[in-house]
Amino acid sequence: MGVTSRFPAPLARLIERLPQWPHGIPAALELNLARYLRLLPEDLSALEGRTFVIHVRDVGARFRFRYEGGRFRPVFGPGEPDLMFSADTAEYLKLLRREEDPDTLFFNRRLDIEGDTELGLIVKNMLDSLEPLSWTAIDRALRERIRSSPPPSA
Repeated sequence: MGVTSRFPAPLARLIERLPQWPHGIPAALELNLARYLRLLPEDLSALEGRTFVIHVRDVGARFRFRYEGGRFRPVFGPGEPDLMFSADTAEYLKLLRREEDPDTLFFNRRLDIEGDTELGLIVKNMLDSLEPLSWTAIDRALRERIRSSPPPSA
């Protein structure tokens, strides 16, 4: 069963007026965890120095982060991102659950991609290559990461 409800518009307008910088913190933490667990591709050099925004339209939230020095970091100041994805919550959930692919959402005008076209294609292809997120996938990745990590030195 897909999610179709929209966030209440008056509440979304209120959220949009609030400071948006805190949203980048959990986004960066989650992406760094995914990188640590090797859920993201190993080579992210194409993202180096680039700023991204995930705009959740129906909630009025913008998640700003940057990939720098091999890590995702929240962005606290203003500025134009290199790449911005805009969609409603339901569309992002469909992407995460692999119920829809980015191309379908884009061509049906339910996902907007603005900014560097080449970078957008790279990120879209990365999204297409990821396995669906689930607790099972996270548990499997964590166990694999623990097995492959060297033991701590005394």
